[in-house]
Amino acid sequence: MKYQTLDQLQTIAKVEPSATYPTMSRTQRIERWAKLLEQNPRRCLGALSGTEYLSPEARAVARGAGSPITVAYEDPVLRAMGLKDDTYGEAKRFFELSDWQLHNIVCHCHVGATMQARWAAARVRRTITGNRLLAWLRARFVH
Repeated sequence: MKYQTLDQLQTIAKVEPSATYPTMSRTQRIERWAKLLEQNPRRCLGALSGTEYLSPEARAVARGAGSPITVAYEDPVLRAMGLKDDTYGEAKRFFELSDWQLHNIVCHCHVGATMQARWAAARVRRTITGNRLLAWLRARFVH
């Protein structure tokens, strides 16, 4: 390997510093995911099947090609922020979602085998604003 200075490299290639991104809050990461989905609102996305019936281990590694999680993983900014892959478990960790919240976004029991990206965006965004009545009921009656 030949050592070259940055000035020498600039003559043969466009050299840019590594992109650095400011740290995003949970809300900012979720909002970015929703905006990514809204960029192509009619995109047909695949749903994950039966996430509520999977063991925690199987649920963590579950994935579906072309799912709403895949849209997030396709974004270089979210990957640079730490999104490691497009599995259910990684989305749950990275976006700081509960199983219930992520299930509502990606599971086929809500939409069938496929969904439009705009529908998924609305579900993603709802994790920020929430439905306070449903959250209260869930906290009271679901163990």
